[in-house]
Amino acid sequence: MSSTSPHSDAAAESQPRSQLIILAVLALGLGAFLIIRPTLSLDVLALLVGAGFLVHGVVIIVHDRESELHGPSWWRRALVFEAVLWVAAGVFVLLHMGLTVRVLAAVIAAGLLVGGVRTASGAFRRSIGVDDRVAAGALGAASAILGLLALLWPDITLLVAAVAFGARLVIDGCTAGWRALRGATGPSRGRAPGRMRRFARTTAAIASLALAVAAGAVSVGLHEGSPVVDEFYAPSRDVPDAPGQLIRAEPFTRGVPEGAIGWRILYTSSRADGTPAVASGLVVVPENGPGHWPVADWPHGTTGFGQQCAPSLLEDPFGSGALFVLPEIIDRGWALVATDYIGLGTEGPHPYLIGEDSARASLDAVRAAGQLGPADLSTDVVAWGHSQGGGAALWSGASAADYSPELTLHGVAALAPAANLPALVRNLPNVTGGSVFASFVVAAYTENYPDVTWREYIRPGAEQTVRSMSTRCLSEPGMLVSVLDVLALSADPAIFRDDPTAGPLGARLAQNVPRATIPAPVLIGQGEADTLVIPAAQQEYVDEVRAAGGQIDYRTYPGVDHVPLVEADSPLIPELLAWTDGRFGDS
Repeated sequence: MSSTSPHSDAAAESQPRSQLIILAVLALGLGAFLIIRPTLSLDVLALLVGAGFLVHGVVIIVHDRESELHGPSWWRRALVFEAVLWVAAGVFVLLHMGLTVRVLAAVIAAGLLVGGVRTASGAFRRSIGVDDRVAAGALGAASAILGLLALLWPDITLLVAAVAFGARLVIDGCTAGWRALRGATGPSRGRAPGRMRRFARTTAAIASLALAVAAGAVSVGLHEGSPVVDEFYAPSRDVPDAPGQLIRAEPFTRGVPEGAIGWRILYTSSRADGTPAVASGLVVVPENGPGHWPVADWPHGTTGFGQQCAPSLLEDPFGSGALFVLPEIIDRGWALVATDYIGLGTEGPHPYLIGEDSARASLDAVRAAGQLGPADLSTDVVAWGHSQGGGAALWSGASAADYSPELTLHGVAALAPAANLPALVRNLPNVTGGSVFASFVVAAYTENYPDVTWREYIRPGAEQTVRSMSTRCLSEPGMLVSVLDVLALSADPAIFRDDPTAGPLGARLAQNVPRATIPAPVLIGQGEADTLVIPAAQQEYVDEVRAAGGQIDYRTYPGVDHVPLVEADSPLIPELLAWTDGRFGDS
């Protein structure tokens, strides 16, 4: 007859209990961090997820397997198989910290899918009640749904999957901690769950399924709300080499005010080095009147860097680029020609804040629109632009005489223009949402200039987040993910690893500051409350132009911020319209 001493019983009990306490603390800590900060840099997220995989696998081995010793053999083998997969996945992630978003999302997805299938299969065990079947089926389905989402749309649902896995770890921690505190480390000490506990578990499982379905609906909505580039933007093979040639046009009505008619156009352009390019844009003219309309040439404000971010593709084609006074333009008997720029709608890369390329796209839009017979445009032009478009308008003023001599440019109105680019980019870390604009700048300059690289200017931990951010349009639903990214990055060090105004990027930014010599009259309007294009930087640019002999009518507006400067009720608008009337009156 054998006996066991009290000391050995205590030791046997304390060892698994201490293991459960350690696992509970680790699972709760990792899970809470993933839930609170799912948009951490990719490397940190990978570290947390890898550690979480290991903890979850060990929890299955130490806790779940012990609690299921009386289950069928196939179920016990499934538990062991799942635990091994989680541990292997954790080791894989920790040994490969340079994983991309897609690979990390795929690993999380695989874990969620395998765990979901195993959990859902528990609903078919004969030895459990109805409530346990419902709980197993709901939890398994929730895990599988999140796994599928992470596979289908990793850029958006990596965040969702990270939160879901964090919640799974929190549940692991709570369960392990509860069992440790009760001292129930094995089936011999366990008791059948009470009615309230079964009810709570079933309710939590159903709630998890509802949240997973909601996450799926949100992900679908974010993707379905994104603009889609259609066949209109694909040029035929016989595109003319000469810039400013109309390729095709079709009627366009979205956002066109009453009393006006519009077209969407595709046309040829060129880059600063002479490389042929294709761009798209919009043309709007009064429906009735004498014709031969003078042209307000509008290079739009920032809409994004991705190809799908062309204003002509967006739900609000004019307001998205900060043009809020189209009815006033039409009422005055002017036409609007609004380029999408190269690379928005058409193949890129888009020359975001790259002056000469943007100016050529804008001027070529007017030249091409002049070939659209029903539009009946004159060659009298005034360039307007806001923010990104303001810088492009200034470049149009400097380039028009040489690049498009058939057009008569009577003036340039640059409204909060992105002119002093080094100062603008240097200020972005201080701007709410500045990381989004920084992502557009770095994406554009790395794709247009081979001497500028991501790794030189974006800290490694933020690079993948910033790259993903640069692919979304400001007005598309997916920008919600960028907002969450910005909130996460705001708690981390600045996204720039080095001064963005130094080295190759700094030199390229300086290269794209609009030139001082603009033959036509120039109006620059600036809101004094602008936090993006700060007044001090604008004043510095104006002073430098004037010192170089340039003439600028510089007007500031107290209490007015960046976008409100160009809204219909802005104090700038009546002055802008009167100033433009004067320019066309000189023609």
